Amino acid sequence: MKTEVPAPADATADAHLREHCVASAEVYKGSFLRVKRDVVRLPDGANATREYIVHPGAVMIVPLLDDGRLLMERQFRYPMGRAMLEFPAGKLDAGEAPLRCAQRELLEETGYSAAEWAYAGVLHNAIAYSDEGIHILFARGLKSGVQSLDEGEFLDIVTHSVDELESMAVKGELTDAKTLIGLLWLTRWQRGEWALDWQSGAQR
Repeated sequence: MKTEVPAPADATADAHLREHCVASAEVYKGSFLRVKRDVVRLPDGANATREYIVHPGAVMIVPLLDDGRLLMERQFRYPMGRAMLEFPAGKLDAGEAPLRCAQRELLEETGYSAAEWAYAGVLHNAIAYSDEGIHILFARGLKSGVQSLDEGEFLDIVTHSVDELESMAVKGELTDAKTLIGLLWLTRWQRGEWALDWQSGAQR
């Protein structure tokens, strides 16, 4: 299963845009996030400050039920001050492959396992202030099992059709960036415009 992040475009073509780190300082280190403040040299030779979050990376799963509906979660997101509708997702452990992380997160958060998986790609959801990359994986042939949430984790499992999700997106009720990207990828695949390479979902 292909999970490599595509290589960037020829760096020489962007040389006139590149910023070079002059000094770097870690200003905060939490349980899994770090905040850095760097001094960079701009293309015109001037200096500027860049503050950004260093993130270990994550996965998001688009789980397809046999009836065409999507398995989703509602979870309270403290920075937003409200419950948000999302596809299942979770952060990568050190050295963990995206597929293995996706299998683990889907089972822990929803209790479901999948017979088939397809790796779609990676998205960078906050490029101005974070290096976080979220790997997008699709899952089908779902089988229910036992949910095993982390301590302090609370969420509801819900299902929605594609039409319902598109309606919520139009109304501004569905605003989570990764979920909107997952929905876009899903509809393009369903129309035959974007390919997915499905493979056996044997737990690894």
